[in-house]
Amino acid sequence: MPMRLKALSVHLLTATGAVLAMLAMLAAVDGKWDMMFLWLVVALFVDGIDGPLARKYDVKTNWPTYDGVLLDLIVDYLTYVFIPAFALFQSDLLPGWTGWVAIIVVVFGSAVYFADTRMKTADYSFAGFPACWNMVVLVMFAVKPGHWIILAIVIALTVAMFTRLKFIHPTRTQRWRSVSLPIAAAWVFFAGWAAWVDFHPQSWAHWGLVVTSLYLVFAGIAQQIIPPRHARD
Repeated sequence: MPMRLKALSVHLLTATGAVLAMLAMLAAVDGKWDMMFLWLVVALFVDGIDGPLARKYDVKTNWPTYDGVLLDLIVDYLTYVFIPAFALFQSDLLPGWTGWVAIIVVVFGSAVYFADTRMKTADYSFAGFPACWNMVVLVMFAVKPGHWIILAIVIALTVAMFTRLKFIHPTRTQRWRSVSLPIAAAWVFFAGWAAWVDFHPQSWAHWGLVVTSLYLVFAGIAQQIIPPRHARD
């Protein structure tokens, strides 16, 4: 296949995320949270592989007509922010005014964050929480910690979007990538399994989600505190 067509195929792969988002939204409207999250996990997997493929086939050079970054941001806002926020509001996790507060701060704060040109750091990590609400809300559905804790987490992470706290990109942040990448893959596996069993409270996948989520949240902050031992750490 010519390189140009390979580059185009990567753009088209990214665009399938919009279809997955629609399927997730249709499931959410029907209250089928397990199916909604399964579609979002598939979308997360696609998002995880299209970036490396885009760099491999140099889509900016070989198919510059389409803006891959813009396309990715459109799909990400749907799958990372909009649909998870709807699920958080429409489910019984946040009753009354707490649901309204959560969805307003999530969708508004995330829209501003996505437009921030400073969202990436020099090592391709994220400056501030990268609005991965699909991951946060899925864990909330699995663990169900109570509405006050959920609201506190939502507000804290929204504030964290506008700080200089570092959050790793599992595939692009070089430091600790040999650990981060398997943990991110494990998170996807646990998330898929938890959704597959409809978030059964006794599922062992919930513990895996908690452990892997804690690493993904705090690894970047730990890197800011712990100096690298050598240049290739």
